[in-house]
Amino acid sequence: MGKRLVMLWLMLLMVGVTLAQVRLSSSKFSYSSPRTFEIGGITIEGTDNLDGSAIRLLSGLSVGEKIEIPGEQTAAALKKLWKQDLFSDVQLLADRIDGNKIYLIIRIKERPRLSRFRFRGVSKGDADDLREKINLYKEKIVTENLIISTKAKVYDFYAEKGFRAADVNVIMENDSLFRNHVILTIRVDKKKKVKIKNINVTGNEYFSKYRTRRSLKETKEKTYFHPFMDLDTLSGTFLRNLFTNSDKLPYTVSHYVQDHMKIRLFKSSKFLEINFDGDKDLIVAKYNQKGFRDARIIRDSVYKSGEYTIDIDMEVSEGHRYYFRNIKWIGNTKYSSEFLTNLLGIKPGDTYDPIKLETRLYMDQGGGDITSLYMDNGYLFFQLDPVEILAGKDSIDLEIRMYEGEQARINKVTVSGNTKTNDHVILRELRTRPGQLFSRADIIRSQRELSVLGFFDPEKMNVIPTTDPVNGTVDIEYVVEEKPNDQLTLQGGYGGGILVATVGVQFNNFSTSNILKPNKWNGPLPTGDGQKLSIQFNTNGRQYQAANVSFTEPWLGGKKPMSLTLGGFYSYFSFGGNLQSLKKYAPSATITEEFWGKTKGLSVFNVNRAFFERRGISAQIGSRLKWPDDYFTAFFETSFQQYTLQNYNQFFFATGQAFNLFGKLKIARSSIDQTIFPTMGSDLSFSVQFTPPYSLFNDKNYQELDLADRFKWLEYHKWKLTGAYYNKLVDKFVLFTKIGFGVVGLYDRQIGMVPFERFYLGGDPFSNNVNQLDSREIISLRGYDANGLSPEFGATLINKFTMELRYPFSLNPSATIYGLAFAEAGNSWSSFDGYNPLDVYRSTGLGVRIFLPMFGLLGVDWGYRLDNTSDRPDFNPNLNTQRSRFHFTLGYQFGEL
Repeated sequence: MGKRLVMLWLMLLMVGVTLAQVRLSSSKFSYSSPRTFEIGGITIEGTDNLDGSAIRLLSGLSVGEKIEIPGEQTAAALKKLWKQDLFSDVQLLADRIDGNKIYLIIRIKERPRLSRFRFRGVSKGDADDLREKINLYKEKIVTENLIISTKAKVYDFYAEKGFRAADVNVIMENDSLFRNHVILTIRVDKKKKVKIKNINVTGNEYFSKYRTRRSLKETKEKTYFHPFMDLDTLSGTFLRNLFTNSDKLPYTVSHYVQDHMKIRLFKSSKFLEINFDGDKDLIVAKYNQKGFRDARIIRDSVYKSGEYTIDIDMEVSEGHRYYFRNIKWIGNTKYSSEFLTNLLGIKPGDTYDPIKLETRLYMDQGGGDITSLYMDNGYLFFQLDPVEILAGKDSIDLEIRMYEGEQARINKVTVSGNTKTNDHVILRELRTRPGQLFSRADIIRSQRELSVLGFFDPEKMNVIPTTDPVNGTVDIEYVVEEKPNDQLTLQGGYGGGILVATVGVQFNNFSTSNILKPNKWNGPLPTGDGQKLSIQFNTNGRQYQAANVSFTEPWLGGKKPMSLTLGGFYSYFSFGGNLQSLKKYAPSATITEEFWGKTKGLSVFNVNRAFFERRGISAQIGSRLKWPDDYFTAFFETSFQQYTLQNYNQFFFATGQAFNLFGKLKIARSSIDQTIFPTMGSDLSFSVQFTPPYSLFNDKNYQELDLADRFKWLEYHKWKLTGAYYNKLVDKFVLFTKIGFGVVGLYDRQIGMVPFERFYLGGDPFSNNVNQLDSREIISLRGYDANGLSPEFGATLINKFTMELRYPFSLNPSATIYGLAFAEAGNSWSSFDGYNPLDVYRSTGLGVRIFLPMFGLLGVDWGYRLDNTSDRPDFNPNLNTQRSRFHFTLGYQFGEL
């Protein structure tokens, strides 16, 4: 009997426990009469990776806490747990009730975690980019939203590349190695690119459909070339209009060409929503410029027109065309209304053009706008508010309200970010000084001066003005970021039949004042004072050696922008190789087997060896000018050079010495915005190089002297003129144009033209680097052989024309890269007889340039010559035999002209 009572008691207890494990929201608890309990305990069930105590903390419930059941506290606990997005199921249960105490169970089911993910149908490069974009990583919680967003990000990635038909699937599989972990497989089928087939425009009257489509900058139709389709229709329309309405003939032909021959070269025809939205604004802006102030696109649709094509429909509402009527100025005291109206450049009756209005009020690049007028005269607190008032059906009255304020003066000028360059090097280049009136033009000019120094990244330069309206002052902080600009030259070049190696260094921000102060060095060298030190050595062994060194102090004395450059050089070149290569190098030289046998030895102990030796020193002083404007500079150089020749049959005499003592005056103007990749401005230069006219001071009969004595002391004058221009075009394109002219003159016709300092046109710096050693001036012209466009003994007259269309691929200061397409033309003559500046030899081609701070300018060009040189009997007939050729540059420029 006792055993039966015990069993009955246990069964009743188990039923009680089971009934107690109910949801707190079940019918066991009534919302109409909630009960207050004290939490006696909280048990966590279903955890795999999470800590139970952390889940208790996240729920907001704690043992000993008084709660109402059912009530807001239990609902809030469930919301907090769901909010973590860590669980696929959450239950809050009552384990048991003991008097006024309740024991709770939080039963959860954790979401799976990511074990790893992989791509299928994706290239390695795309996979690397996608990993950064989708941001998946090991142990990340995998949710439905994560899978959806991953799929969307991958699709968007390919849609931006034009693959709008791409099919993306994310497949989730359980990982058998880890509990509650999954593997995601992202499978992509890119398919073909989806391109825009047709852009249909309706509602346009002022602009044609073709003109309207041209306004779209990024949204373009795909290439479509079917010139013979519908040709019968064109013929019929053409003949009908020819006899009935000939004025429509140009329109008929133009309309046919636009519909049947759509050629796309530089823009793809992929569709991007963000680009399309911007292009629609461009259409509206185009209409606004022509006075259609109310123009708008009232409807547009993008729809699939083929498996891999889409069409775009747009409907334009042009509205009325408006004109400016009255212009009224309010608040101006410094300048009269008449003066401001003339400067604005808008007259009553002009077509309404909001872009022109905004440009003339705020941001004319030439600085001729109203805001610049005030800002450049200290009115830093100047404000402008143009109000357009509709007057009648088609007229706009302008009421331009302004607040001039007081003139502001500069209080402090500081620099920051210069970790290498000393403050005084930056401050001396600035046009803004404490105590001066504020000028926006001076700030822009100061930024330009800092850019052309070459020490800082122009893309990251910034100016921070801090105003003090109470005292009428402004503090100006120039923020810069240093970039590496020292250069190490390690190069090899083949020219003149020999292989030449070059080793050199150029320090562009050197500091001699800190040489003996190692504690002020920035790295292994004393730097920061803006000085330049260059050392270079060239050799191919015993046959050829050359060395040069130069030093430049840009601010002599540190007070004024007066530069001093000192330099010295030495070069030695001896013939070598074989007789055939020498004859090719100098075809007219009198070289016999007997002569070659005596002189071919390269040993310095061979007294009969053929060599050319050149040494010299120079000093140059330069100064910035204030007239005609402060973009001008003037330089004067004096140099002494000695030439020693032995059996060197490249000039009028083979053995002897010549001395070249000359002065050189150069006037230049440079307004480019930066040095490595200029986008605007110009570089102009005029120079004259002259020696003393020795023949005027002696009684020598030069006709009786041999050539070596006649040219022992060189006398000549040499003139050069160059002009280079940079113009920014659309979409980062820059047009570079340059013209150059040079002439060498003489004082005394009895002496004749000097054999040195002549021009040699053609080729590239690599193929000419040896010939520069014997006092030739090499002017490169791509597409032709070295010296291929000059007489054998050089030219005394030359002109050259260059045009390049440049596009930057990278403006990163650590590696500036740009491509170019060029067209060049030039010619050279021995005298003015037969000179014709338009009689030139032309070439065209493509190239690329890479500027690395440690190595300077690296480049390769492919040049194609357009003309033959057989019409010039004084040119070397063995040259210019190939129609095209490659040219390489390593640190060399393509000649001064």
